[in-house]
Parts: sequence; structure tokens; C-alpha cells
Amino acid sequence: MQKFFSVAALSAALLVPLAAQTPSPFVGRWDFNLKASRGVGANWLGVTPKDGNLEIWFQPTGGNVYKVKDFKASGSHLTLNLSKNLVWELDASRNKLTGTQKRGDATTPLEGVRAPDLKRKEPKAWGKPQPLFNGKDLTGWEPIGDTANNHWVVKDGLLVNEEHGANLKTTRSFQDFKAHFEVNCPDHANSGFYLRGRYEVQLEYEPVDSEPPERRMGSIYGRIAPKVDLPRKPGEWETFDVTLVGRYVTVVRNGVPTIDHQEIEGITGGALDANEGEPGPFYIQGDHTGGLKFRNITVAEAKR
Repeated sequence: MQKFFSVAALSAALLVPLAAQTPSPFVGRWDFNLKASRGVGANWLGVTPKDGNLEIWFQPTGGNVYKVKDFKASGSHLTLNLSKNLVWELDASRNKLTGTQKRGDATTPLEGVRAPDLKRKEPKAWGKPQPLFNGKDLTGWEPIGDTANNHWVVKDGLLVNEEHGANLKTTRSFQDFKAHFEVNCPDHANSGFYLRGRYEVQLEYEPVDSEPPERRMGSIYGRIAPKVDLPRKPGEWETFDVTLVGRYVTVVRNGVPTIDHQEIEGITGGALDANEGEPGPFYIQGDHTGGLKFRNITVAEAKR
């Protein structure tokens, strides 16, 4: 009998640390599409285990991704206090997160799905670059957002946003690509060039040090800072060559590699949706400031 109890006690002791190590069902990256007044509000959660607890990052519909400091996880339930009047209540079940968003007196249903890994091999070859802007009119592009205040025009062969108003997107969608564009960004201007409509290449010349490196010119907004701090060139033409395969991005600005095959963890603020596994359009922000000019916008897709 004594031997039996010893074995049983040993087995129980071994089970305790195993149970303690059971991963939280919330660990992972999650994409959310919320019903919004203008279509879809895209959100993202990134949850990782850390020091016996969880570390949680949240990407709201607008703005930058940030670390959630006030949350409570209990089994398959998670409460996120995201701001003074914004609370998410989530339950994990079968690789989905469901729950509600409470903003003041308003309640919105939530459903999150695991974000795809998007780990794909580099294409063996790329097709010939094709123009996305013909230098004559807006063929292939359409305003979105505040369409009643669309200020995108073509002047002297250039694509120009004359003032704050609508955004502009391509009518075509793309998966993996090499994109090229040239931009003239004035001082105190702010815009962005979105990849698949979900990941923003930041274009801005706000006052120096008004934003951290991951939100400055040439960054993947809020996600990836350029590894090289290039000279500011407000009011001058600059070139961008951007390669996106899966969720891995390379940015060459003015001939200098500034982001080299780095993973974009999730969507950025302003994403059109959170459907990361799907193709998407290019779009250019016009709802921040006007004044930016673009030319020579092309895209090369992977050869099939």
C-alpha cells in the first residue's frame, strides 16, 4: 500500500507543473472586424505569455498599436479596460474570440479569428512593373471615406491631394508584390501609403521628434522603425520601393534599404479591414493633411 501511495503522490506532483504551464487560450494574434458607422472598423490583439502572466498589445481602428496595462484573464474569459469608457469582454472557444465592446452606453458584438501566419517563400521571379497611375486622370482609383470632400486631382501629370478630405484607393487588389512610388511631402504634412489596405507606410514631415521612430517617415506605422535615419527632405521628391511577401516587408527609400525583410505583426491604424489572409488594394491617406504629390506609381506581381 505504501508503494501505491508513493507512486500516486509522485504522479500528482508531476501533474501540477504541467497544469500550471497550460497556455492561455488567448495567446496568439487576433483579427477583428467591427461594425462601424462607415463600414468596418478593423482591430487587432497580440497576446504573448510573459513572466507567468500575459502581455497584450491592442491596435484600435485608428492610431497606433499600444500595450494594454489594465486587463484581467481568468480561464477562458478576458476583460480589457482599453480606456476610460472603452471595455472589451472576450471569451475564447474553438480558436475564436467572441464577446462585446462597451463604449459608454453603446454595446457592439465582437468576433476575433486567429491571424494567418502568412509565411510564404519569395517568388522565383517577378513580372514587369505595371503603372497604377496613368498621369492623366484617376482611372484605376476611387475616393473612399469622406467622399463628399474628395480633393484628389491630376495636375501636370502628378497625383495631388489638394487638401484634407477623402482617401484614395486602387480599384484592383493585390497579394504579394513589388511596389514603386515617388512622393513629394511638404513640411507639416501627414499621409500614408497602405499595402493591401492594411499596413501603412508612413509619409510625414511633422516637427522633428514629435513622434517616435516607428511612426516617422518611412516606417510601417507603429510597427517597424526604419533601421536608417535618412535626412529629411520636405518639399522634395523621394522614392520608395516596397516588397511585400506574406507579412514580410522590405522598404528601400531613396535607394537606401531601411527595412529589410521584417515581419509586420498585424494591421496598422486606418486599415480597411482585418482580413489579413486576403488580397487588398493600395490606398493613400487624404484625411490627415493635403499637399502631397505622387508620381510613377507601379506594381510588379509574382510570376505564376
